[in-house]
Amino acid sequence: MKTKKLLFIINPGSGHGTQNFAETIVSFFNDREEQAELYQLPKNCAMKELKAIIKNAKADRVVAVGGDGTLKLVAECLLESETPIAIIPAGSANGMAKELGIPLEINEALDLAASGQPKQIHAILINNQLCIHLADIGFNAYLVKKFDELPERGMITYAKALWHALWNHRKMDVEFSIGPKTIRQKAAMVAIANATQYGTGLQINPDGKLDDELFEVILVKEYAVMEILKIWISKLPFNPKKIESFQTTKLHINTKHRVHFQVDGEYLGKISALKAKIIPRAIQIVVPASHAPKTSSK
Repeated sequence: MKTKKLLFIINPGSGHGTQNFAETIVSFFNDREEQAELYQLPKNCAMKELKAIIKNAKADRVVAVGGDGTLKLVAECLLESETPIAIIPAGSANGMAKELGIPLEINEALDLAASGQPKQIHAILINNQLCIHLADIGFNAYLVKKFDELPERGMITYAKALWHALWNHRKMDVEFSIGPKTIRQKAAMVAIANATQYGTGLQINPDGKLDDELFEVILVKEYAVMEILKIWISKLPFNPKKIESFQTTKLHINTKHRVHFQVDGEYLGKISALKAKIIPRAIQIVVPASHAPKTSSK
C-alpha cells in the first residue's frame, strides 16, 4: 500500500509565535506510517511560488497550519482540484475549523488531518477575492480593521476593538437585488456568508450550508448583537425589522459612500461596489466523521 504523503504549509507567525509547529508535526509523525513534508511560509509569499511548491510535492493532502488567512491561501492554490485540504487551527479566530468541528488541540487535529474524510464545499468569489468563510461590509469589517491595528491579540483586545467600533461606526446606504426584488436600506452591515458563524462563535447565518451551492446575504439593519444572540440561543428566526436573510448564487451591492470591507478576517480597505458569485464544488476539506458527507448504504 502506498504511503500517504501530507504537505504541511506552516504560517510561522500563527499562534502568537509561541509554539514550534514544525517540531510538533515532525514529532507526531515519527512513529506513524504517513510521510510529512513541511514548508514554512515566508513573508509576502507569492501565489505562483506556493503553487509550485504544492505541485512539486505531489502530496495526497495539503495541510494549512494557521488561521483562516492561511487556509484561504492554500485554498486559492488548490481551487477546483481533487487534492483535499486539512486544517491545523493556529490562528486568532479559526472560524472554518470551528465551523467544521476540527479539534483545536494540535495532536487531535494532526490525527484528523491524516485520517479524516474529505468533504467537498463551495466558495464565493467576491470582488475577485476567494471567500471560504465569511465576508462583510460595514460594522464588522470596521471592527476587523480596529482589531488589526491593536498590538495584542485575544478577547480583551477584541472587546476594545468592539467598544471602539460601536461608538464610531455609522450606518451605510446599500442597494442590491435578489431576483426581482430590489432592496434599498440603511444598514449597520451586510454579510456575504458561506459559513454559519464567525470565529468568535457568534452565529450570523443559521441557515447556511457549505455544500448546497447557495450563499446567504445577511442584511443587518440595526446594531443587533442581542438579536443575533437570541437566534444563537433560542434558534428562533430573525426579527425582519432588524435582520433579513436572503439566498442567492450571485450578488451586486452598491453603496452611497465607500464602506469598510473584509474577507475571511482580512481587512481589504473601502469599497463602493461589491460583486459576488458562487464557485460550486470549489475545494475539498478534511473533516471529522460527524461533518463528513453521508454515504447511502444499499
